[in-house]
Amino acid sequence: MSKNNLGILVMDNFQEFGNKIQKHLSELRNTSENYLISSTSSRFSNGEGKFVIEDSVREKNLFIISDIGNYGITYDFHGIKHLMTPDEHFQDIKRAISATCGHASKISVIMPLLYESRQHRRKSRESLDCAIALQELERLGVKNIITFDAHDPNVCNSIPNLSFDNFYPTNIILDQIIIDNPNFFDNILIVSPDMGAMERARYYAELIGCDAGVFYKRRDLSKIVNGKNPIVAHVYMGTDVKDKNILIVDDMIASGTSVLDVARELRNKGAKKIFITSTFALFTEGIEKFKSAYKNNLFDALYTTNLSYIPKDFSSLEWFNIVDLSEMVAKIINQLDKKESVSKFFNGRKDIINKIQAKVNNNEGVLE
Repeated sequence: MSKNNLGILVMDNFQEFGNKIQKHLSELRNTSENYLISSTSSRFSNGEGKFVIEDSVREKNLFIISDIGNYGITYDFHGIKHLMTPDEHFQDIKRAISATCGHASKISVIMPLLYESRQHRRKSRESLDCAIALQELERLGVKNIITFDAHDPNVCNSIPNLSFDNFYPTNIILDQIIIDNPNFFDNILIVSPDMGAMERARYYAELIGCDAGVFYKRRDLSKIVNGKNPIVAHVYMGTDVKDKNILIVDDMIASGTSVLDVARELRNKGAKKIFITSTFALFTEGIEKFKSAYKNNLFDALYTTNLSYIPKDFSSLEWFNIVDLSEMVAKIINQLDKKESVSKFFNGRKDIINKIQAKVNNNEGVLE
């Protein structure tokens, strides 16, 4: 048997996802090989950390996988239970790289939720965190950054000599919606909740072959609340939404206030079914407002991915749908390890259109 040169180092914030990747790789390669590298991440009581790699990584093509958004990881800090922050998760990635002692043949970092992705550009005197973080990884010897649905993919310009792969889960999310609600694609309209997400909305619309609309956030520029100009109104621009099935698309849900305001506007304008999709459902202010919004018929379903932490009890909610991306990540790793193209993961318009048409043909009728 040939030597196994692939190694997958899964940080403790992504263990369940990492185990799924191992399972998919075993099936893809028809082997019982274990690609997971054992490691231990620990903290001293003052919060300082330490990372130990327990298996050999010598000459391995090493993929380090981390969910920097996992707020379900805790440690004792001066006797107080402390929730891990993205800053600490990113620091642990650097510790893991350091712990390889330079023995890996190549290091790739898979960060589905890109660290500091919302602080990707500078306005006046402010930090440029995402660019600095990417440059740190480059200096530490990382050769490839793999992420999903980056808030602004142009941040890759900060590391022009480093490979930066930004994948979208669009196809997989649409696959799941096709399975669950095939007739939802009758008379469908894609809607972006703001101008910044319009490119993403256009991508969805191009895959499906439909029109797209957008909301403009009109802000009160004379005030600043929590560091931002407060939103006065959401102004819709696009095709009439009356009697249409609406798919609201965004990269992440933080507090969720904006996307629910958009859903309310669409419902008031006569939209039929309203689905919300978001690659990352962070719910930084909790999920209660979404429970209330669903109860008040503001939206019909929410689709998100397991690319970042989701509390287990969320999956029991009837409107909350989690799309598993572990197989796609495993296939990407498999292709890259074999030095083969990953272009097929960037666009699947023909495949999606065929699936939609097939499902509609097999489920004739109207939405219930």
